[in-house]
Amino acid sequence: MLKLNGAILLGAMVLFSACGGGETKTEETTTTPAATETPATETPAETQTDANAVAELTIDGNDQMQFDKKEFRVKEGQKVKLTLTHSGKMDKKTMGHNWVLLAQGMTPELYAKAAAKDGDENYISKSESANVIAHTKLIGAGESDTIEFTAPAAGVYDFLCSFPGHWGAMNGKFIVE
Repeated sequence: MLKLNGAILLGAMVLFSACGGGETKTEETTTTPAATETPATETPAETQTDANAVAELTIDGNDQMQFDKKEFRVKEGQKVKLTLTHSGKMDKKTMGHNWVLLAQGMTPELYAKAAAKDGDENYISKSESANVIAHTKLIGAGESDTIEFTAPAAGVYDFLCSFPGHWGAMNGKFIVE
């Protein structure tokens, strides 16, 4: 029995020393988190190489008064097909969204003030129509609207939702290269 206990003890010592002798080794590793969020910029692949291709853009509005994108990039003179969706649950009378692309020189704040007076027109201002390049209709939960237009001259343009009170959070830049 003594020989058996000695053999077990010897085996345990060999195993213990083979495993690092009781020392704890720590190895540092660095991991990069995977990108899980939708980018705030949409640049269609077609726009990077071919100004004649249609830029198909999408933007979503929700019940928290947020657009899922803050920036778009297209080429000057490019055909643009933009689809606005509403992923929320609220009706357009209480949480309606539209998408309005403004001409340079018109601020979202000034346009929103003028548009608030035109609720029967989807909050698209009649008096400021010369300052609008393109716009969708007003939509509610589960709805969408698609518009087509030609990108204006190179520059940076503002877009917004002109439903009363939304423009401050629901706005962004439309960059034409």
